[in-house]
Amino acid sequence: MTAIDPVNTSTQEAVEARKARLFTRINKADSWFKVLGLSFMTPLLKAAAGDNPKAQMKEIWILLGVPLLSILCFLLLWANLAPKVQTSLGAVPGPAQVWEQVENLHEDAKREWQKEEDFYTRQDTRNAKLEAAGKSDKVKHRQYTGKPTYYDQIWTSIQTVFFGFLLASAVAIPLGIVAGLSRAGEAALNPIIQIFKPVSPLAWLPIVTMIVSATYTTNDGMFTKSFLISAITVTLCSLWPTLINTSLGVASIDKDLVNVSKVLKMNTWTKITKLVLPSALPLMFTGLRLSLGVGWMVLIAAEMLAQNPGLGKFVWDEFQNGSSQSLAKIMVAVFTIGIIGFLLDRLMFALQSLFTFSNNR
Repeated sequence: MTAIDPVNTSTQEAVEARKARLFTRINKADSWFKVLGLSFMTPLLKAAAGDNPKAQMKEIWILLGVPLLSILCFLLLWANLAPKVQTSLGAVPGPAQVWEQVENLHEDAKREWQKEEDFYTRQDTRNAKLEAAGKSDKVKHRQYTGKPTYYDQIWTSIQTVFFGFLLASAVAIPLGIVAGLSRAGEAALNPIIQIFKPVSPLAWLPIVTMIVSATYTTNDGMFTKSFLISAITVTLCSLWPTLINTSLGVASIDKDLVNVSKVLKMNTWTKITKLVLPSALPLMFTGLRLSLGVGWMVLIAAEMLAQNPGLGKFVWDEFQNGSSQSLAKIMVAVFTIGIIGFLLDRLMFALQSLFTFSNNR
């Protein structure tokens, strides 16, 4: 009869317990990997931890290998086909030429930052000399007015789209709740939604421009006219998905919950905050994600047409410039717009994951 070694048994149990805790942590992290678009990290970590490596490699291939292969095929096709397409500005740039312009734009930004730093250094030196000479009344502080860098234009567009999106949400969510709770509210709002939802931003932009120019006459307000014009255009075009989805979410609340609220004699505010909003949040966030995506697309078109600061203006300026590098810079902007759009969607999905139990992706 073989004796059981208690030391080896306890060691094995400790190893198994550590593995179990590790797998638990990996499974908890999986939801966040999905939010960030990094689903392939879960099978990678599980394979590294020894959890059926063969099965995990299949998952890694599907989640990481196939997308990377797809991107590689796209780059190869682009590199081979682009030189064969001739335009008025020359051949369509390939990946190497576009990446070269990424580096050029970054170097341009660094030079502009250095100019700004030198400007303020000279200003501080001049003001210090004036104060030392007792001429404080001649001290002046001016803002640097150099050209905006590519990063400045990206930041301007992001600020504008979020401002317009928040305005749209502030309008759409209350109206959606009203339409979902009341048949009369739905009947009143439905014609307006059906008429204005399909309207292009190119139709809204002239109207918004004229109204803002006539009513916002100050030059030293919190916002510039160009910023308000772009943001309000985004608002008018992006509020509809949130309004419609909020209305659907509110209207689809379980009738038993509605009956419970009547039995408990909840007032309207309590009913909305404790019953309506928690039940409608998944569809509401779906609408918010759609609205932010629509707003981002609308903003680029509005900036191009109105020549307002941002990525849209950058694209239009390069198109008008017509240099040999312009087409490659426009393609840099196209990829930038797409990547930012993806990140904005991931941001909204992260918020949705925090506040709801929806599995939508």
